[in-house]
Amino acid sequence: MANLTRIRTLALIGAAGSGKTTLAEQLLHAAGAIPQVGTVEKGNTVSDYDPLEKRMQHSLSSSLLLFDHAGLRVYLIDTPGAPDFSGHSLPALEAVETAVVVIDAQRGIELMAQRAMDTALARGRDRVIVINRIDAPGIDLPALLEQIQTTFGRECLPLNLPNAGGVQDCFFACSGASDFGSVAESHRALVEQVVEVDPDFVERYLNEGDVPASELHAPLEQALREGHLVPILFTAAKSGVGVPELLSCIEKLLPNPLEANPPAFERSEGETSVAVEVRIDPNEHVLAHVFAVRSDPFLGKLGLVRVHQGTLSRNMQLYVGHARKPVRVAHLFTLQGKTQLPIDAATAGEICVVAKLDELHTDAVLHDAAEDAHLHLASLKLPTPVHGLAIAPARHGDEQRLWDVLHRLVEEDPCLLLEQSTQTGQMLVYGLGDLHLRVLLERLREAYRFEVLTEPPRIAYRETISTAAEGNHRHKKQTGGAGQFGEVYLRVEPLPRGGGFEFINAVKGGVIPSALIPAVEKGVREACAQGVIAGYPLVDIKVSVYDGKYHSVDSKEVAFVTAARKALQAAVRDARPTLLEPIVQVDVLTPEHSVGDVSGDLASHRGQVTGTRAAMPGQLRVQGLAPLAELVNFQTRLNALTSGQASYTLSLSHHEPVPPNLQQQLVSAYRSHEDE
Repeated sequence: MANLTRIRTLALIGAAGSGKTTLAEQLLHAAGAIPQVGTVEKGNTVSDYDPLEKRMQHSLSSSLLLFDHAGLRVYLIDTPGAPDFSGHSLPALEAVETAVVVIDAQRGIELMAQRAMDTALARGRDRVIVINRIDAPGIDLPALLEQIQTTFGRECLPLNLPNAGGVQDCFFACSGASDFGSVAESHRALVEQVVEVDPDFVERYLNEGDVPASELHAPLEQALREGHLVPILFTAAKSGVGVPELLSCIEKLLPNPLEANPPAFERSEGETSVAVEVRIDPNEHVLAHVFAVRSDPFLGKLGLVRVHQGTLSRNMQLYVGHARKPVRVAHLFTLQGKTQLPIDAATAGEICVVAKLDELHTDAVLHDAAEDAHLHLASLKLPTPVHGLAIAPARHGDEQRLWDVLHRLVEEDPCLLLEQSTQTGQMLVYGLGDLHLRVLLERLREAYRFEVLTEPPRIAYRETISTAAEGNHRHKKQTGGAGQFGEVYLRVEPLPRGGGFEFINAVKGGVIPSALIPAVEKGVREACAQGVIAGYPLVDIKVSVYDGKYHSVDSKEVAFVTAARKALQAAVRDARPTLLEPIVQVDVLTPEHSVGDVSGDLASHRGQVTGTRAAMPGQLRVQGLAPLAELVNFQTRLNALTSGQASYTLSLSHHEPVPPNLQQQLVSAYRSHEDE
């Protein structure tokens, strides 16, 4: 297994605009993988190869890169930084040993840096912080370092320090000059932090006063694994300052697959899961994880795969998850951005791409042993998509094709959700924000030449009644031959909120034959589904049929369906009907200084704050209740109030009557539509 010690895997993760793609270019160039450094502005970087990425000058999905350096094979994943694309960036942490969190020296700690640090810690990844753009004017690096230590802990310590336009090592060097702070003091802090994890080194340090950094590799890896040390490095990626030092850190200090925490595999057993130990060994049977799925116009579905155990070879037979039939891996390669590099095999610790397998899906486990059918990685917590859009094809008849294309795009992003509303009939797609959905629409237009019509999702209002009432209707139709006849008398009563629907047959004396009662119920249910006053489903209602008439020749089921439907409509109109609206539980994660603005916004949109609680340093969770109708553009409002630093989740709480003025608007709109 000697080759495993020569593998490094890292993900560059952090806020949009922090310089991750530029840093990736500099690393590739410094390692000799590319002849010159591309720029985001010119659109010639290795990782941002998609036309939409070039036009927007932002990464929109994760890109796999690789380079060789000092005998190492380094796999590097450049991730998008906008919070809307967390479904691409956070899953990349499942494929690597080290999360390299990039922070812009001018903008400081942003939402994605916090999210990346928290997720990497929860998943047991080693963490490294890179402070980029240290050459920007007007920055206060000592203050930023203090902010990082306050937010993420005192275990965040500088591995090097800015010095006269370059950087000065603080780990291997015990003295030297820097622009701020003492190199000797930083060196001492690093060594003390590392030796703390090993009692033998603590004793040696106390006795000898120092331990050479070259002898601290094992305790350093332990400190990184346990989160006891988070190294900080300084770079100016545009000019390449600090890049050679970052390469040296990758070579000498960052873990190989054998030194990092093992992947968190579990075996499902009924409703419980038990942890499963995975051996990082190329000679064991195969266990690999699909951490991302992409579509290629020539190769179909691509699965980006991290091999955790065994050796994945071309033409081998593998199972996808719990599927009973194996599939053949005919196409195997790795990637340098969009360039495919064919390979014959990928061993434990490596990242590869499997193509042309329709069975692949995000989070699938590939294996070659039937007993591993129920293995999976522990669930990764991702933001919940709550920003909705109703989509319809511009051309009638393209509904199925649109559904298929959207399904393909949603497969590539676990933070997109597609559903067909049974209540409103709309095709709905949910994302993490306006940018997320805007990019989805751009991809529909550019990649698939699909023109669509969009509108906000319709709110799933409900109708109900406030008091008991009765209604009847006689349906009589004569067309020359056998006619239609049915008469139904109904009584409606309100049920408690959440009571649903109840149908009672109270007919006596056979005035409506028992064989026709199901037709009455069918008509009632149809009327409830269609609504009476505003076209929304009728709920929390008890309907009793107690009288009626029939004709021995002309009474048919269709007649009683129609009579029951219209009798219910008549009864409901006399039962003080009202509209109910969905009230949702809102949970907002916001910077502490924006709590007042967020609370005020909720209050001004018919909401109420039910509590606040601490989330992380500098951030609070604001919890409240609000009508769903008032939250259609909530993320846009939050972005304006918090400079894009807030996010939220929703969950249905209950239904409440809508205000009279809103009810009148909805009823009038329905009547106008019916008249048309």
